[in-house]
Amino acid sequence: MSRLWGRSPPAPPPCLREGARVQPAHRARRRRGQSAPGGAARGRRDKMVAPGALRVVRCGGSGLRGARAVFSADSKYLLCASGDFVKVLSVNTEETLRLLCGHADLVTGIQLNPHNHMQLYSSSLDGTIKLWDFMDGIPIKTFTVGHKLLALYTLASTEDSVFVVIPKKGERDTFQLVSVKLTKGTGQDLEGKELSVVLDGVGASTKKIAFGREGAYVVSVKNVDLQVYFFEKRLLNRFSLSTVKTKGDNRFSCVVCHPREDCIATGHADGKIRLWRNFQHRKAYTYSTLHWHHDIVMDLAYSVEGTRLLSGGVESVLVQWHNESSCQKDFLPRLGSPIEYISMSSDGVLCCTLHTDNRITIINSNLRFSRSIQGLIKSRDVKTGLVVDPRTKALVLNGEPGHLQFYSLQSDQQLFSLDIVQRQYIHQAGLKQSDLVKVAFSARGTWLATVEESEEVTDPELQLKLWFYSEETQSFALNTRINTPHDNHITDMCFRDMDELGDDSLILVTTGRDCVFKVWVIVEDSDPEAHHNVSWSCDFIGSYHNYQATNCCFSEDGSLLAVSFEETVTVWDSLTWDLKCTFCHPPGNIRNICFGRLTCSKYLIGATDYGFLCCWNLLTCALEWSAHLNVVILQPDPLSEHIAAVSWLSKESSLFVFKPSEPRPIYIQRNICKEKILLAAFVPRDEPETISSEKYLWLRNSQLFFLTDTQELMTLSTKSLEERLTPSSKQLAVEESLPVTPFSVLLGKHRRQQAQEDIDLGKPVVHNKQEQASPAVKELLHTPAHVLPSASFLCTIFINSLLISKENKSAEEVADEVVEMESEKADGESDEEDVTAMEQEDTSHVELLGEITCKLSKSQEKELRKIRKMDYSWISAF
Repeated sequence: MSRLWGRSPPAPPPCLREGARVQPAHRARRRRGQSAPGGAARGRRDKMVAPGALRVVRCGGSGLRGARAVFSADSKYLLCASGDFVKVLSVNTEETLRLLCGHADLVTGIQLNPHNHMQLYSSSLDGTIKLWDFMDGIPIKTFTVGHKLLALYTLASTEDSVFVVIPKKGERDTFQLVSVKLTKGTGQDLEGKELSVVLDGVGASTKKIAFGREGAYVVSVKNVDLQVYFFEKRLLNRFSLSTVKTKGDNRFSCVVCHPREDCIATGHADGKIRLWRNFQHRKAYTYSTLHWHHDIVMDLAYSVEGTRLLSGGVESVLVQWHNESSCQKDFLPRLGSPIEYISMSSDGVLCCTLHTDNRITIINSNLRFSRSIQGLIKSRDVKTGLVVDPRTKALVLNGEPGHLQFYSLQSDQQLFSLDIVQRQYIHQAGLKQSDLVKVAFSARGTWLATVEESEEVTDPELQLKLWFYSEETQSFALNTRINTPHDNHITDMCFRDMDELGDDSLILVTTGRDCVFKVWVIVEDSDPEAHHNVSWSCDFIGSYHNYQATNCCFSEDGSLLAVSFEETVTVWDSLTWDLKCTFCHPPGNIRNICFGRLTCSKYLIGATDYGFLCCWNLLTCALEWSAHLNVVILQPDPLSEHIAAVSWLSKESSLFVFKPSEPRPIYIQRNICKEKILLAAFVPRDEPETISSEKYLWLRNSQLFFLTDTQELMTLSTKSLEERLTPSSKQLAVEESLPVTPFSVLLGKHRRQQAQEDIDLGKPVVHNKQEQASPAVKELLHTPAHVLPSASFLCTIFINSLLISKENKSAEEVADEVVEMESEKADGESDEEDVTAMEQEDTSHVELLGEITCKLSKSQEKELRKIRKMDYSWISAF
């Protein structure tokens, strides 16, 4: 194979093409002209690598601003669209109580059923409208419309119809507002094909259409045109701002109608708000102007009475206008990011704002901040990659500019944000500012290494920072700051993955474009004014033929360090820093490298940017096998031997899972999602998953997560939809940490005192199996009645929890049970037979070893067994 290194590789044989079985290197040296195995063998190979049927599900990270959020009628819950499902959030606790799953594409609109406030309508790009009982999380009806639905509206005056925005057939970027008649039927899946066009040429956004007082008219804005359609008169009035001689950008950005009066408020791209009146007449209409925003008005919302108007924009400030006067206004500044949507509760007590950084802010009626729900922040570029925090098992990646966000996979919310750059970010185009580019955690998560650099390409400003986790403050504190750790951009860094038994085992390695890698170790700080006892210092600098260092990683036991220099992988001794061996597979530079784990620790895996996946044996220093595969992500599982490789070819992302010791992949999933996968990470499970199929055992200890180019978080799941919903339903249970009552404290002390007395007296401790905590029983008893899941959902779990598992029993107990069953069977016979049997047994005697033993009747034996089982341990107390 060395003869091929100097030129471009030929077209690979079928066994080495992407998606096919890879072939070991020693088998690839077959003479030309030698035939391949027979068809039966080929059939066996295809069967071994056949793609599985794992479900690719969107597990979080979805945008919370796909549609305007809705408060429940009692303002206790907030419902918002998140990807292809609807979230039910608690206003008081900020927790996700339920996930309404069922749509096959993005949810574009949610509205409460005006005739039943416990029900919710949702529309999606999959062309369906679903009616939910959002308290139980049950889909009641599904109406198939057959068109992409871009927005959803409901009116109290129309009982059997809703309004949606759909694309106009045959015309590009043209949309219609139509009325959909909801068919009544007994089934759950119904047709909603009866459409009536209300308006043509409307905007695709929910903010571009609003319904007037009591549904008497509908308003639509697009570009510089405003049109009002009156339902009863069937009158359409159009107004345009293009003829008005005003300065600025007059394009409409949003519209909202007054709830009590005939007044329309419109937001514009130049930051102005116009209040339209007398629009029943085409020529006699009037409007007034409110102006505070310096840029586009993103959304508007009226209070319930209509006395207050709320507006938001890119300034991250919520403005409250009183009585439509520009002189009377209040502000809630520093909300963090531009405001996308504004929603009001039906009682007027609360309002919420949805922001462009995937955050929901809940605000009181007096314009005071109440709570914030932060989802996965959509960063412009995730330069840090997906990193797992060993302590919290949270995903760590770029957040706000200069910040590191810790994202919880369980709650689909941000745990906290760490300011790394510690500089004020200035929102100005073309300004070069520092940003976070690299992140690495130590094995136990006690140390955090970050790299920040400016956006300058030629002469970047670099800083390496080491952070130590403080148990007292429950946060990371800056320990060491190193200015210009490398002369050029830092390409990679990693900690030595050991148990951190002492500071001597901690080693950090960084690689850079300055053609060197550096080893950083902990040293005692001799500065008496220093705030910390230890700091980090450079211990060794290594290079290889003046090539750029691109990647680095430690072996599982930390004894070897692999550093890639362009086309070559070098292996170093981590104690003496001697160069042990080198590997290469030209042409193409090394893109990713990783060591095998557990039984595969003797292998080193590398992927080149020319499209080769290579496996080297560290014991023989030879190529074990290679495959022609354009690998963009190479992610090892920290708890098993498996490695996940994601390839990108012909606008299609494919997943390959393999063991380095076996040249055949154990799992293949083609076209894993519609978007391109940028990053991936294995997250250890709290408990091993129970998996029935052998080909999915690689998901037993860890779960694989993907981040797409649209920043959607995906994962692979073997569970059904009902099983995946169980953890979310359990979150409805009351927290066990609620304040205890005086009676419970007194009872608890009495029980503990009684148990201690029993132990002191030598009484055996008897554990009642019925007192063991059952999750199903605990959920049923502790969950408030109004948020309980449906009985059909809990029935199976509850019945299974009552079953007692079989345990190993002694031969005597088994014999007793058999006799007891026989006696119970005999008890069912007639009284005459019992009397006859007892007389016969009383007259029969057996002489054994000189003693006369009287044989008892079955009823007497039953009584005797009960006496034997009685607990006489209390006699020992006297």
